[in-house]
Amino acid sequence: MESQPGKLHQLFDENFLEYTSYVIRERAIPHVEDGLKPVQRRILQTLHNMEDGRFHKVANVVGETMKLHPHGDQSIFAALVNLSNKGYLIDQQGNFGNIFTGDRASAARYIECRLSPLAKEILFNKDLSEFVDSYDGRMKEPVTLAAKIPLLLLMGAEGIAVGMATKILPHNFCELLEAQKKILVGEEFTLYPDFLKKGLVDVTSYDDGNGKIRCRARIEEYNEKTILIKEIPFTTTTQSLTDSIEKAAKAGKIKIVSINDYTAENVEIEIKLARGIYAKDTIKALYAFTDCEVSITPNLTLINGNNPETSTVSDVIKLNTFKLKDDLQKELEIEFSRLQEKLHARLLEQIFIEERLYKNIEEAKNYKMVVESVDTALADFSDEFVRPVTKEDIERLLEIRIKRISRYDINKQQKEIKAIRKDIKAITKSLEDMVSFTLDFLNKLLKKYGKYFPRLTEITCFSEVSYRKVALSNLAVVYNKKSGFLGHHIKETDAKHDQTITCSEYDKLFLIFTNGMYKILPVTEKLYVGQDLEWFGIVKKNAVFNIIYRDGAENLAYVKRFKTPSFILDKEYHLFAEHKRSKILLMSFGENNFAKINMMPSARARTNSIEISFDDFLIKNVAAKGKRVSTRVVRRVSASTGKGIAPPKKNLSLPGLIEPEKPEE
Repeated sequence: MESQPGKLHQLFDENFLEYTSYVIRERAIPHVEDGLKPVQRRILQTLHNMEDGRFHKVANVVGETMKLHPHGDQSIFAALVNLSNKGYLIDQQGNFGNIFTGDRASAARYIECRLSPLAKEILFNKDLSEFVDSYDGRMKEPVTLAAKIPLLLLMGAEGIAVGMATKILPHNFCELLEAQKKILVGEEFTLYPDFLKKGLVDVTSYDDGNGKIRCRARIEEYNEKTILIKEIPFTTTTQSLTDSIEKAAKAGKIKIVSINDYTAENVEIEIKLARGIYAKDTIKALYAFTDCEVSITPNLTLINGNNPETSTVSDVIKLNTFKLKDDLQKELEIEFSRLQEKLHARLLEQIFIEERLYKNIEEAKNYKMVVESVDTALADFSDEFVRPVTKEDIERLLEIRIKRISRYDINKQQKEIKAIRKDIKAITKSLEDMVSFTLDFLNKLLKKYGKYFPRLTEITCFSEVSYRKVALSNLAVVYNKKSGFLGHHIKETDAKHDQTITCSEYDKLFLIFTNGMYKILPVTEKLYVGQDLEWFGIVKKNAVFNIIYRDGAENLAYVKRFKTPSFILDKEYHLFAEHKRSKILLMSFGENNFAKINMMPSARARTNSIEISFDDFLIKNVAAKGKRVSTRVVRRVSASTGKGIAPPKKNLSLPGLIEPEKPEE
């Protein structure tokens, strides 16, 4: 016998799986065939049921939709507003909110909507849609709508289910239909997203509906002190954008005087800059530190049949294209059958009246004999009918009133039969070449609606903005020699011995100690480094260091030159071999630097001092020992004019904000 905990575990498993399946298929993930979630499908079906050409109160639409949708009115209202604001399937009247500012719609009782002409043309066909009972069994609802365009890619979708999520980006109406035309004729195609909020998009890393894209706002330099934002990235609003700009300003990443949002029908955000700050530099900082640039990772998860799957844009549009061709063929076949039946009925009526077959029933004694009499009379004309005559056909003929027979217009009837035959011939021709018929259908849609849906988002390629390059140098890092502390929370107390540099929070500090040890650190608030710090500055790519040092083991001086080395943060390195007497005697940077070297006096020596130019020495690896200055002991080293050339001013910091070539580990 199964234990009680085992039964409980099984109960939880079954209920959770049922809940998971419901959320995935009935709430969060759209269907590949019509691109709609269930609530959207039910809203559109309700609008179709209510359709009379006039606008309906949204409150009424929501109420009617609740007959099909087993959730609250607020979820239906939110879905209707969202669907309406996409601009394709629902015409709106009143305040449906603002997709740019994020403002909400007015209450449902104040706004109105109806199906758009596009929706009425491409969404509904009861002959092609499968209907099932609604949740309470009182009404019928479609499993999927007979959508004739790829709505899933046109409108996009976003949803979170249990264990999975979807983020499908919207695409351009005209480009989607043009791609379908290329699929039908076997040509290659490429599709990229298009957003109602416009902006710029970099699709370098886009992978056919997956991968990653980067979206940017369109920013204009009104003048050197004023910036205007005219378009915003997908997933943002002007409110979220201005909030991110204000946050960056408070953090000291950008300097602005004011920011004003004048957005109404079009986006317009005005940014005034602080004194000494210019628009050209600030625009780059806006892309680096605010939501003016956002990265989006799409995930094309959908329902195909009854199961969720991850697909691609190419697969989805191919599936929709072949489905369109099949649906159009089914419509033609259904229409062909109806025309055949119509032609059959007209021919029966024509022969029955023109040949006066109704007179044969005058002598019949009962209804059975009447039917047999007409059937016998029609048998002589069987070759003219579309199909064999049935009892139902005869009964319809017998229902014709004498008044109608007396007013029968032979010429009019022949014209109608001729028109029906012409329509049948046209459908037969179309069925023989469904590719051409489908292409004509797409061309008609493009001609009729394409002008309303131009591409809004500019496809471009923009380089990555380096945080370090555009960051403001707003931190003063101080080394207090007396206390041995370094950081931007340290105050300078001794102008003669303390060192100060300005940098940004993204810079790296290069510390070189008197004993030859060096390390690279991130900018810190306060750190004890000791009292033997020889120099510190900002890491700069390919900066040239000139050093004269004493090798403690040999007690001789060496000259070495090297460029900014690769590094691991916080790791200790050494410029020369460790020894208690080893130390740096002189440091300088770059070219055209000279040094005067004083050596221990010697009676045999012609001179006790020499001058050298660092440019005469080769730049080698940081680990190289360098070139020996002299076989004599060096007593003192100082900067020199170098044959009348003035010595460079003391430079305690390296210009630039560029990292070394090799990445930090």
